[in-house]
Amino acid sequence: MIRPAKVYTKNNFWRTATVSSTAPRVTRPRVAPRDDDRLLRRRHALVVLLTFLTGSADAVGFLSLGGAFSSVMTGNMVLLGLSAGRGDADLALTSGCAIVSFILGVLAGARVVGSAQPDDPVWPRRVTWALVLELLVFVVFLVVWVVDLPTHSGRVDLALLMLSATALGVQSSAIQRFGVPGLSSTYLTGTLTSLIAGVAARSPWGGLRPKAQVLLALMTGAAAGALVALHLPLAAPALLIVPLVLVIALSTRIRA
Repeated sequence: MIRPAKVYTKNNFWRTATVSSTAPRVTRPRVAPRDDDRLLRRRHALVVLLTFLTGSADAVGFLSLGGAFSSVMTGNMVLLGLSAGRGDADLALTSGCAIVSFILGVLAGARVVGSAQPDDPVWPRRVTWALVLELLVFVVFLVVWVVDLPTHSGRVDLALLMLSATALGVQSSAIQRFGVPGLSSTYLTGTLTSLIAGVAARSPWGGLRPKAQVLLALMTGAAAGALVALHLPLAAPALLIVPLVLVIALSTRIRA
């Protein structure tokens, strides 16, 4: 016996199809549009938290680990050029090592997360795996930081900067797995440009708010990192590890 049935299509519309009454019915759960929007908002909140981490890491690296950045590779390239013009070998070594370490982190993260797929959920599981790898790097950073804090060796500071840059390279690759153009937690010049262009074009605030939130998180993280690095250095690694642990834990709720 053949009877009509409603089938849920990829575009969230119902259509009528014919199925046999004797054949088993297979239902495939789908995320409703409202639920999908809710999950996207949660994902964005976690990206904002990761951006806070980025700002903190950059501040700690710049103030305490030789004057280079952990994530801002454009800035490090400028510093590398400045070092050549000034004949500053120390700055060349610091900025150059940060760039190389970030690249290695990106490569490692890309191997873990793979590339974005058309059927990816809002938060692919491989993104969490990459963030766990980043966490492991920061745990090593924590151990070395605490051991080196009394002596504050320049060579160890360089190693710490390299660990931090590697971790943020992994994070950068993890966010790329979402496959969302312009979404990042590490390189945000494009985000700033897009925000200002949107303001100039009088775009709706609802579309501009996420960009503003990410930029604010970066500056807030940098301010927190600077304060802790200067006045409470023992706690500096907590600014890197605690937000990351929260993101990993909360990501389990948005894997639909």
